[in-house]
Amino acid sequence: MLVYRDPECGCCEAWADIARKAGYNVTVESRADMAAVKERYGAPPDLASCHTAIVAGYAIEGHVPMPHVAKLLRDKPRNIRGIAVPGMPRGSPGMEMPDGSQDAFDVMAFDMQGKASIFSA
Repeated sequence: MLVYRDPECGCCEAWADIARKAGYNVTVESRADMAAVKERYGAPPDLASCHTAIVAGYAIEGHVPMPHVAKLLRDKPRNIRGIAVPGMPRGSPGMEMPDGSQDAFDVMAFDMQGKASIFSA
């Protein structure tokens, strides 16, 4: 798994550590041109977050929980380009809050045209 991260963002490393603990071999690359990375891998702007991971040809945008990543890799759907958690919701993997607070969020799948739908683990 290759994780592209904004050099100014620390939560990307936290998400990468969670992926490592889940058994993924993770390499992190800091990039100042994250908008170009997201465009290259087809992550729609409205689903953008702070980091973009690439694994098995899929884009993982933002703070996606590991069960969703595992389902993506297990099922290998052909009709999607990747999955995303838009923004940086509190309580999502890598965005844990000391007080335990959480924002509701959905994991979204996106296709080659940028069309999004809910992706359930």
